[in-house]
Amino acid sequence: MNTTTLAAGQYTTTAISTAGFAFGLALLGSELWRWHKGGAKAAGPGGPPGAGGGAKDPKALIPLGSGIVCGVLMIACPAGLLGTLAGFLRWGGNSVGDVAMKWLTGTPSQQLGTAATPHIDGYGAIVVTAMTVALWFLRKGIAKTVKGKWWKGVLVGVLLCVSTGTAALLADQIVQGANGLGAWAINGLAKGTLS
Repeated sequence: MNTTTLAAGQYTTTAISTAGFAFGLALLGSELWRWHKGGAKAAGPGGPPGAGGGAKDPKALIPLGSGIVCGVLMIACPAGLLGTLAGFLRWGGNSVGDVAMKWLTGTPSQQLGTAATPHIDGYGAIVVTAMTVALWFLRKGIAKTVKGKWWKGVLVGVLLCVSTGTAALLADQIVQGANGLGAWAINGLAKGTLS
């Protein structure tokens, strides 16, 4: 899939196939289902069935959610290593989804459309760089199950953020938030001027 920067320089265009989008939805749905069903075990051994149904811990979704945020931010960095990795993951998701769609339905995937995602600016690049370096240093201390959920979240973020619906609106908020946080960090923390 091609990644190019529009003339305005604010948005990155990228393509996703219907099969890649379906694959991303399947990953997201399966992780949310595991989280939902995991709450039933909260009653403990010997407890009544379903007693823990309401005890679904939102903290258990943090690795998946942070992975989705990282995937979206990777798409917003088209010219760097993170953007290249996001393109590779998107290609892999499109390819796996296409094979599954052909085997299951006999119908090949189609291009879902080319959608624009916001581009990380110089301030947002500060946030992405700091986050990436911090994750690199912390990687040894993170449990394998958390890493697995995080990587699934990254793939979900990469595959779903280039749609034109609700996922695109969420991606816009994430990227604009990173840009705003970087601007705050430079102006408030580094330069000492809050505006």
